[in-house]
Amino acid sequence: MLTLSKSHGIGGTVKYTPEDFIVEEIAQNGAVLELGRVYSAAELGFGEASQDAKFTLFVMQKRDWNTVQALRTIARRARRGIKSMGFAGTKDRSSVSTQLCSVYGAKPADILGIRVKDISINGAWPSNREIRMGELSGNRFTIVVRNPVHPENVESVNRELDGVFPNYFGEQRFGARSNNVDIGIDIMKANFRSAAMRFLTDTSNERNEDAVAARERLAKEENFNEALVYFPKYLKYERELLAHLAANPTDFAGAIRKLPRSLSLMFVHSVDSYIFNKEVELRVGSSSIDRTEYGNMVGYDNEINDDEKSIIGELGITQDHFRVKGMPELNCKGGKRLLFAPYKDFARSFTDDGSLRMRFALLPGSYATVLLEEFMKSNEKEETPLDD
Repeated sequence: MLTLSKSHGIGGTVKYTPEDFIVEEIAQNGAVLELGRVYSAAELGFGEASQDAKFTLFVMQKRDWNTVQALRTIARRARRGIKSMGFAGTKDRSSVSTQLCSVYGAKPADILGIRVKDISINGAWPSNREIRMGELSGNRFTIVVRNPVHPENVESVNRELDGVFPNYFGEQRFGARSNNVDIGIDIMKANFRSAAMRFLTDTSNERNEDAVAARERLAKEENFNEALVYFPKYLKYERELLAHLAANPTDFAGAIRKLPRSLSLMFVHSVDSYIFNKEVELRVGSSSIDRTEYGNMVGYDNEINDDEKSIIGELGITQDHFRVKGMPELNCKGGKRLLFAPYKDFARSFTDDGSLRMRFALLPGSYATVLLEEFMKSNEKEETPLDD
């Protein structure tokens, strides 16, 4: 991806430990959910609930946990299902983060009494309603860049960006194995067999040797019953697909439906995100930049420009493919998104070991890792001075 700033980067590495990547959610009333602080309903702008309130709102702090998996664990301890849980936005797993959540059918005391390693409940109270996706003002990030090569460059990059950066979707949007787009296109074309097999057998960027061996063996043998024996236990979603296919060997659409809808939607949305990233890159590379311009999140029901038409054509799809035949629950209507995102309250300091600490706030849906790339420029080659 092209960067907006042309200044040389600072180099370095991030996420050496979860504490190097702190994400504190900003509530809708502007309050930052600070680490270690216990909150009340009033502090976050919530009024008193009725006596028959069926929801509990709570602030969750987690370390090195995926948001959904953390909530799944809390739900199990509260004897609830994952569908009873609500949250405003996902947070990076490799981080220490806070966020506002909700649960249906559990009392505040039940949630406050839960004890899970690396998860804490920083306040809980009754509510008449749940927390829905998008109900936040943004996120505040405090990030440590270790071993910066040219830390002095942080100032020139910040001046050049002048408070905005390309609003690319980050790599995590496209999956750990970088195959979300391919799976999404398969689903959109109703090639459910190909989509399921890609999910089960693709070894791109797979680091676990047992997982690589299992995926390669399944690709060769295509025996779903046998695969249930040797697939690693931690590949829970894969095993759910395999269990369905073992009983229904040709029902690949049904197998995909065994995945959480949020994950299946992510595959389709990753195609949309890929198209958007390509459009951002075109704007960054152009001679004139409108920092307030919106781009399309392409769907079946919005007007798109010539650049977007060209990009989806290169993918071998049409706008109509966003109306998913055979899986209408994954239809993607489309929308708008800023091509360049603002960042606010930027501050930097140095730690005792010479690492660079940066703090800034972003709007919901913008990626801190993308802004960091503007500062770090990880693909930039180190200049070597010539000998005299």
